[in-house]
Amino acid sequence: MFSETGFSVSPNSNKKGFSVTPFSAAQRSRVTMQDVAQRAGVSKASVSRFIGDDRALLSDAIALRIEQAIDELGYRPNQMARGLKRGRTRLIGMLVADIRNPYSIAVMHGVETACRQHGYSLVVCNTDRDDEQERQHLAALRSYNIEGLIVNTLGHHLDQLLELQREMPLVLVDRKVEPLHSDLVGLDNPAAVRMAVEHLEQQGYRDVLLVSETTDGTSSRLERLESFNTEIAKRPALKGAVVELDGELENRLQAFLAKPGPKALFCANGVAALACTRALKALGCELFGDVGLIALDDLDWYPLVGSGITALAQPTQAIGASAFDCLLKRLRGDTAPTRTLDFLPELIIRGSTHSPVGAGLLANAIDQPLLR
Repeated sequence: MFSETGFSVSPNSNKKGFSVTPFSAAQRSRVTMQDVAQRAGVSKASVSRFIGDDRALLSDAIALRIEQAIDELGYRPNQMARGLKRGRTRLIGMLVADIRNPYSIAVMHGVETACRQHGYSLVVCNTDRDDEQERQHLAALRSYNIEGLIVNTLGHHLDQLLELQREMPLVLVDRKVEPLHSDLVGLDNPAAVRMAVEHLEQQGYRDVLLVSETTDGTSSRLERLESFNTEIAKRPALKGAVVELDGELENRLQAFLAKPGPKALFCANGVAALACTRALKALGCELFGDVGLIALDDLDWYPLVGSGITALAQPTQAIGASAFDCLLKRLRGDTAPTRTLDFLPELIIRGSTHSPVGAGLLANAIDQPLLR
């Protein structure tokens, strides 16, 4: 009888009349459905019914013989071939722009966990922000006969995406691709920016520099930039400016640090937070006395820098799980209008926004009309 350790028991000469014979992985892979049918003395069709969804059509005696033959031979059905035959592969594709980005990894984990809970497998393709890679990966995903696709890229190959969308459900994560009328799951960017700016203002900072990766048409980055400008315009007590990550970041931060008054950096994601932390260290800046810092995303290393970096934590697990949930609903026939799910971040306050300068300003400025 076959066990999960890969041994079969056959009549022979040990104490109980049996010997144990190991099956190698290669031997198991060579066993076919026809071999099982011959060992059980049944038709190949009966074996197919047993390993498929029609086991109830077989008598208990025949089912037992097939089960014993499978155990004895160490047979393993080819799940991919079965899926293709039935028109189901239970494969979900996910296209990500940059797998090195901590946000992408965290969301992907949420998607994969949800897939596993519902009996699906996830195929992940990283475009590395390269259009040609994206084109090749889209072609590959199609050849794998995926049942649905989750997209976290700029979507520069619209023709391919639109063609795939006609064949299967498609869900967008974090980034809008305007011609694609698909469900979108991500962060409520205006609310996140408002929370960050409000916190900095309440802590007494008066000059805020937003640091972002190059927008490059990325809808979420553009939303954060536009929301920042809107929030600064509504608050006469604050001044604000925006810089994008480039080779001049260190010089730009040095100029910002030279300005008078309590000031803070608002990093638009984890990549920007890391770049700013490195630049501030290179400049010999006292973290976080010379400048405050708040970052969107909450990464494992944030509490380890100075007195800790204040963060707006995205619920990445929920974002990933919800993206799969939207896809699953569409796979099950949901034809409701496309939906947008915007999640709120959680403000986690650490020492980087407890500036001594900011605290002193608040203590001495109760009567100033500009403070709300």
